[in-house]
Amino acid sequence: MVATTEQVEEKKEVASEQVEENKEVAAVDAEEKKEVHEEMDVDAKAGNAEKLIPKKPEQPKELEEDAPADDRPKLAETPAFGLSATDSTMNVMPTANGKLLKSLGDGGLQHLLAGARCNVGIKSGRYMFESRIVESFNEQSSNSQQARKAVARLGFSTAGSSLFLADSIENICFDMEGAFVHAGSKTKISAPLTCGDTVAVLLNLDESSPNANTVSFFKNGKRAGAPQAVPDNLRGKTLFPTIAFKNVTVQVNFSSQPRVPLPFVCRMVQDAAEGDVEITRDLHVGEKCEVMFPVGLPDEGAFDWLDSFLQKNPHFTELSHRSIIDWAQKSGVWRKKGYGWRSCNDTPDMGFGIPVLDDLSAQRILDYVAPSLQRNFVVMGLKSNLIAAQRKKELDRFPSSDFRRVATVVMGVPDAEYKTGIQERMIKEKQAKTTAEKNKKSAEQERQRLFTERKRKVEDAKKARLKAIQKKKAGLDEDSESEEKGDEEDKPEEAMNSEGDVAIELTEEEKNLTHRKLAAKDLSEGSLAKCFGSFSLPEKAEGFDDVRYVWQNEADCVSYFEKWLMNMKRTQRAEGLEPSAWFKDQYAAWNKALNDWKKRQTEWKEPSRRKQLLTKLKTEIAKKSAEGDVEEGGEKKEAQDIELPEVDMEDLDITDVEDIMNVGSGEPLFANFAYEDWTLLSLRFELHLLVYAFRKDLDDPDRQRFSQEHFPYYFNKYFNKNFFIKSFGFAELASLIEVIDSTASLENSMLDAVLPEDAPIERFVKICEEHRRERVRRSDAGDETAELKFTRPSPVPRGLQAGGRPGPNGLGSVAGGSKRPYAAPPSSYPPAQRQRTAYGSPPAAYGSVYARTGYGAVYRR
Repeated sequence: MVATTEQVEEKKEVASEQVEENKEVAAVDAEEKKEVHEEMDVDAKAGNAEKLIPKKPEQPKELEEDAPADDRPKLAETPAFGLSATDSTMNVMPTANGKLLKSLGDGGLQHLLAGARCNVGIKSGRYMFESRIVESFNEQSSNSQQARKAVARLGFSTAGSSLFLADSIENICFDMEGAFVHAGSKTKISAPLTCGDTVAVLLNLDESSPNANTVSFFKNGKRAGAPQAVPDNLRGKTLFPTIAFKNVTVQVNFSSQPRVPLPFVCRMVQDAAEGDVEITRDLHVGEKCEVMFPVGLPDEGAFDWLDSFLQKNPHFTELSHRSIIDWAQKSGVWRKKGYGWRSCNDTPDMGFGIPVLDDLSAQRILDYVAPSLQRNFVVMGLKSNLIAAQRKKELDRFPSSDFRRVATVVMGVPDAEYKTGIQERMIKEKQAKTTAEKNKKSAEQERQRLFTERKRKVEDAKKARLKAIQKKKAGLDEDSESEEKGDEEDKPEEAMNSEGDVAIELTEEEKNLTHRKLAAKDLSEGSLAKCFGSFSLPEKAEGFDDVRYVWQNEADCVSYFEKWLMNMKRTQRAEGLEPSAWFKDQYAAWNKALNDWKKRQTEWKEPSRRKQLLTKLKTEIAKKSAEGDVEEGGEKKEAQDIELPEVDMEDLDITDVEDIMNVGSGEPLFANFAYEDWTLLSLRFELHLLVYAFRKDLDDPDRQRFSQEHFPYYFNKYFNKNFFIKSFGFAELASLIEVIDSTASLENSMLDAVLPEDAPIERFVKICEEHRRERVRRSDAGDETAELKFTRPSPVPRGLQAGGRPGPNGLGSVAGGSKRPYAAPPSSYPPAQRQRTAYGSPPAAYGSVYARTGYGAVYRR
């Protein structure tokens, strides 16, 4: 249908009218918006900006009110008020009548916290004290552990608890960072403190107050944060004002008037009513303090007993290496191997990586300071307290005019209280271990669960994609897919097996333990071995005012100690033993004689040299004959006319031999000695000499022998060479001692010599020859046990030796050793023409008589 001209004109007019109408509407809207903005501007100019800008939240109203009048007796009338002289760390140096607190800042003490507690505790009411940081020693260093960091903590703690605020549940405090701290948990409440800020810490225990059981923090007279609730474990307890600081000088104010008033009237601690506080007693001026020296045996509960004692007697201060480590831990000092590791309990390695702490400078400074402080001490040095000379040295540091010096012997069979205590500790240790294992197992289970869940989701997504592709290819719609998905809803996670808390019980063996086993030994094995021979029990004659016996009476302790000492002498080796001049002279004479004997055997074995030897002997006989010393048939003979008698060595009575170098025919008694015989000969004499040198050098009538376990150690100590029992072909030393039982004995695992000390060295040769003949007879009779199977050491060329050579018996290591492996030179004999002996084939060019007696061969004759 074709539109007429009139219709087209009509449509144009309608469209034009619509456009005009839209323009009018837009103009009206713009005018309305303009009016609104103008009204808003007018309102803002009229002071109604709060309609547009949100208001800041109003500060909460201060709920603390002025303290009412109180007619009760005041604490200000008590002269003993102030910071406790005994309830503070040893590095605290109060000055200006206790108004300024400084700390020792050298020798490593700059890294340790100082702590001081007021001797007045608040148990009710509302009271405050003030503090101000006068100076700070924040110093940067390339080593973060060497840097000096300023620390100040102000708060309250219970009596006898840790002075290091923020390290336990028995205290609450505010620190320099403006945080409230309890049991390691921090809550930021204000900006950090700076030098010159006056800080007030208020404790409100007034049950009628809106802020009852809270502690508040004020800075320069203004509240620095909302009141913090006193933890439940501290409610109902007496809380003492406490200050912990490091690398700062702190000004404290406990007086009746605050330096900076608060918005309300609040009484200071010194202005407290006597009924609201509790006063702890300090030692009076001139009153003797007590210094105690615990004396116990290593690994027999001395440290466990001391821990229990200090828990019951917190007014005692421990002086020891371990107390420095505990102090550093509470001061936040980092330790390389962690605080669970200790080399030993008595003198553990510091291990901080801070030289002034690692070299025990802090301990030395505290030793100087301690005698000038009026407090009770426990000098805990397990080793030093067992040695009389060390006890005297420690006693001299504490004059009897100022201290009552007491030795406390913790030895013998413990009492029931101690046993109960260690069982409780063992239960706690097992509980902690069980909890740690349970947490570890739970964490592993949770990790496995998350891993399995992620893996399942990945697999489900993969399957879903594959199904979608398959359905798309099959021409199926998505509705069928969703229906199938409904059947594959995520299955609920199976609940993890939660094991209930199992009651921790001790085994029968643990219940019967006298002392629990600590993570580290009380003394290192080397230190104990060196000094246990000097151990003794304390006596009043040494300068003690009293000697107390905790577990058993004096007689029982003496008996117990003597048995322990004898057992140690049997089982411990003497670490500090050094060869004496007597031993060196005896051993040098032996080596000279041994070399002469071997030289004579070499001369006798070689025909040309034997002829020379016999000629020399005949000449000596002729010379003596000419001098009238020897006569044959009344006539003097020339050397060539002298005939030496023939001697049957097998039938020779060894006891009748006067000269082992010449049995009569010019042949030495040891002519048939092989490597094994020389080895046994040296071993016989060396063991004999070692036993007597041990007795002389140790000079202890209770230690005349030593354990076979320590024989290799003493052998190396005296002869400077190692002893290997396997080189003799035996698995244990007892079997070897049976071979040389005529010169050495082994009884109850203790080695001893059989021959007297002054036995001539020739006697050892005779014994060795008798033993050689006996072995030959047994071997000829078919006794295979008579065979000796010694392993000979590899030869070391003299040019490759570094200041030493193999021992005369071929055993042991060469002093200095060689720098590269030794390869024996080729033999000078063709294989078919090599020398042979009755003992087997020798090693190529061994270079000594040993080369002719077989290398690693079985010896019979």
